[in-house]
Amino acid sequence: MLSIISVPTTGKSGLCKYHKRKGNLLLNKNPLLIYNPIAAQEKARLNLPLVESLLQEKNFSYELKLTDQPGAALLLAKSAAEEGRDLVIAAGGDGTVNEVINGIMRAEGTNWKRPALGVLPVGRGNDYAFGIGIPHDFKQAVEILVKNQRQTLDVGKVTGGDFPEGRFFGNGVGLGFDTVVGFEAMKIKWLHGIASYLLAVIRTMFLYAHAPVYELSYNAKTIQQPYLMVSIMNGRRMGGSFMMAPTSSATDGKFDLCLAGDIKQHQILPVAVKFMSGTQEKDPHVKMDRTSEITIKAIAGKKIPAHADGETICVAGDFLKVEIVPLALDVITNLENARL
Repeated sequence: MLSIISVPTTGKSGLCKYHKRKGNLLLNKNPLLIYNPIAAQEKARLNLPLVESLLQEKNFSYELKLTDQPGAALLLAKSAAEEGRDLVIAAGGDGTVNEVINGIMRAEGTNWKRPALGVLPVGRGNDYAFGIGIPHDFKQAVEILVKNQRQTLDVGKVTGGDFPEGRFFGNGVGLGFDTVVGFEAMKIKWLHGIASYLLAVIRTMFLYAHAPVYELSYNAKTIQQPYLMVSIMNGRRMGGSFMMAPTSSATDGKFDLCLAGDIKQHQILPVAVKFMSGTQEKDPHVKMDRTSEITIKAIAGKKIPAHADGETICVAGDFLKVEIVPLALDVITNLENARL
């Protein structure tokens, strides 16, 4: 069951009072705010009164629904889209945003327009929010939300592993080393932010030190070699601090690929530091490329651990297909600061 809180509308006729701002689109009555209270190790729950007060200061009318289990945000977003709402707001981390994107993209029906996505980053990594120019500062994020500046962005879709029917994503797919780093970071409850990810990198150096052989097929070529890590990016950053694709654009119909080959154990940490500054392209172990579609096949009995936006796609997969869905979703962005 979902714990649901309804917030009364404050604007006239339930409309957001910002529809007269130049360049803005009119919001339908009652945009849906899907809020994950356990995001950021339950810090989001403590921040909910602040978020509500900031929205109230802006006279922003909305309906609030809280999630209490994995998958709840997806179902809420799907229902909101099928109801014909114009805007669905994901308040949480990357996992919450991923669920909301999947709910919107999976909605069914006729005679309705797919709702836009808004993001309030109250989670841990907030990589998707970073890519669209939404800062972690709640006041600034709310100001961007009510300005309602929209841009149509690409969405990705990964098929295989635990999702033979496919799963959509906004930020990126990671295979191999960075997936295991994410698994380890989730276990670390006593550190936060970049510190937890750096410790997870060190742990993973001992757990996942040997690059498995994958077969990558993209842009009419097939490559078979050891890969410690494969990142398929629609956004720019993963893990809260690692700039996998510093120049990636979410409007060009292409993924940015970051391919790390066979790196010796003692070299992993120095290479990882380069990812934090986005300078990994200069490292001989790393290759950057671009494509709209890629398939990955495990070779010689090896398996593929993979995630999409931090959500597990598989722990031991055999084959994945990742493809772009061009200009599929309207998103409220900070156009002045986001490099799309």
